[in-house]
Amino acid sequence: MNSRIIMGTTTVLATSVIVVGFTKYWQSKHAEKRINHVTLAKSAKPKKIATVKPKVQSIDWRAPSMPNRSYPDVNKHPNLSIEVSTKAQRVYLRENDQTLYTMRASTGRAGDATPTGQFEIQPERGLHFYNQQSGEGANYWVSFKDHGIYLFHSVPVDAQGHYVVNEANELGKQANSHGCVRLSIADAKWLYENIRQHTPVTVS
Repeated sequence: MNSRIIMGTTTVLATSVIVVGFTKYWQSKHAEKRINHVTLAKSAKPKKIATVKPKVQSIDWRAPSMPNRSYPDVNKHPNLSIEVSTKAQRVYLRENDQTLYTMRASTGRAGDATPTGQFEIQPERGLHFYNQQSGEGANYWVSFKDHGIYLFHSVPVDAQGHYVVNEANELGKQANSHGCVRLSIADAKWLYENIRQHTPVTVS
């Protein structure tokens, strides 16, 4: 009887040792896998995130500056005035405190700055001019100072009457003229056909 008890006890102890040993072995292997997983996760190279550069909106220097808005009817706006911002490179058609239309512009560059002050639309205007001294001309011009010297006109043309694309592309971006106020072809055409003599012009 005692011998059976001893043998049973021995068997239980042996089984316990095996179970404990297997448990420790399994735990160590499981821990090793976790460590390896963490190590691999830490050492993995970060994925490169593709960056999308914002598209620069191109300017259509042939079209109206505000294609979704009609030009103002000068007959309905008797107090219409023109404001030129050399800082913003914009021309604003205004009545009282209301801006009716905004045009992209290029005013005079450094050394040929557009004169600032109070002026008015003068009687001189025309379809085309060309200045041999500067090697540039323009279409749809309207004088606002010195009777044919300082003008509103289209983006420049060369001696053959072709638009100078690299100059036209600067419209609304920076001062780039010889002192006049450049406008898109459509804006200059509207001004030539519609703006009245004596309309006040402010350049600042």
